[in-house]
Amino acid sequence: MRSATEFNEAVDTLFGQVVEIIDTTEAADDIELNQGVLEITCVNRSKIIINRHAPTQEVWVAAKSGGYHFKWADGTWTDTRSGEALSDAISRVLFEQSGIRVAFDQASM
Repeated sequence: MRSATEFNEAVDTLFGQVVEIIDTTEAADDIELNQGVLEITCVNRSKIIINRHAPTQEVWVAAKSGGYHFKWADGTWTDTRSGEALSDAISRVLFEQSGIRVAFDQASM
C-alpha cells in the first residue's frame, strides 16, 4: 500500500495523462478536473466520471456500461473484478460512448 501522499500524486499524474491524451482527440466535448473528480463529457453529451477513492486507494470509473474499481498492482491500475487494465477500460468506455477510438499507453498508466 502507498502512503496517502504517494497515492494522490499517482492519481494526479494519471488524471493529467488522461486529459492530455483525450485533448488530442475529438472523443470529448469537455473535460473538467475538480476536487479529485475527472468528468469527461463525450460528443453525444454522455459522461464518464473518473475519481479517486482515497480510503481504498482505488480509482473508480463510472460509465454508461457500469462502475469499475481499479487498484494499483504489479505496475498498473487493474480492475478489481475483471483484471482489465485501466488504460484499456478508459479506451473501451470512451469508444462505447463516443464512437471514437482513443489509445492509452498502458505502460505509462
